[in-house]
Amino acid sequence: MTRPTARVLALLEILQGGGTRTVADLAGRLGVDERTVRRYAAHLIDLDVPVRTVRGRYGGYRLAPGFRMPPLMLTDEEALAVLLGLVAGQRAGLVTASGVATESAAAKVRRVLPEALGRKLDALLDTLDFTSPARPAASPETAVLLTLAEAARDRRPVAVSYTAWDGRRSERTVHPYGIVAHSGRWYVTGEDSASGEVRTFRLDRIAAATPAAGSFAVPDGFDPGAHVLSRLAEVPHRHEVSVRVRATAEQVRPRLPAGIAAVTAIAGEPGWVRVRLRAERLDWVPSVLASLDRPFVIETPDALRDQVRTFARGLTAGADADPGEIVEEPERR
Repeated sequence: MTRPTARVLALLEILQGGGTRTVADLAGRLGVDERTVRRYAAHLIDLDVPVRTVRGRYGGYRLAPGFRMPPLMLTDEEALAVLLGLVAGQRAGLVTASGVATESAAAKVRRVLPEALGRKLDALLDTLDFTSPARPAASPETAVLLTLAEAARDRRPVAVSYTAWDGRRSERTVHPYGIVAHSGRWYVTGEDSASGEVRTFRLDRIAAATPAAGSFAVPDGFDPGAHVLSRLAEVPHRHEVSVRVRATAEQVRPRLPAGIAAVTAIAGEPGWVRVRLRAERLDWVPSVLASLDRPFVIETPDALRDQVRTFARGLTAGADADPGEIVEEPERR
């Protein structure tokens, strides 16, 4: 959508809020001059939108009384899906725009719903809570996300301005194989002109994305999501955990945190897999190993053995305690 068209629709949205809006007020809200506001109003009139001119000191524009946009015909389930999608997307860090934009979009949907359905959804949104909010993360620019998504679909290169984790800035061309949303962040994965390798970039670190000339082909069988998760699992952390587990990869992988765990078969040891984890702290790892409910052998680090023993003592103390007894939490290191 071109910017003039978007602003014409924005003008309509403002006028639908009711009342008379001065030309100066509209110009300020739309970021244009007053002459342009008059041109936008004339465009709405050409589209048979009943915009009325109010003359005088406090004059401006308003919509004719009784004008309503056509109702949005959604079933209860469809309306619920749309509004929950907006709310959940914001909470999960998947919304690229500001929270104001999300609230505005939800308000637009809410305004054109039938009154009875609207009241029900209002009640749900007023009482809804999320027990697992996403980690705070910078959202990518909408223009960057949409440019890369379109380029990935059309197999077109994109020139990007990228800032690495250490603050270094670079200009490079990326062949975007796919866009991935994971744990509150957006990523693009594809061939990088600077290295000639398949790389993964965080979208919130891309300041600008411009389509470039040319085309490319995606390697057969390439899975953007799996590639991003495997690369995230290789990022170094304070602790590198390696554990052998008597199980299959299919039994183990769904119980491990995606993006920081890798599961591989062990040559010469049928029925066993090796699990590698990255962790800044070890105190949460024992509970993950316990949740596997499979025999395991700790390879590294030795400090994890003490963590598992402490975790086991806590479970034993809880199991042996009398009702009403206060059980002290074992000290964790």
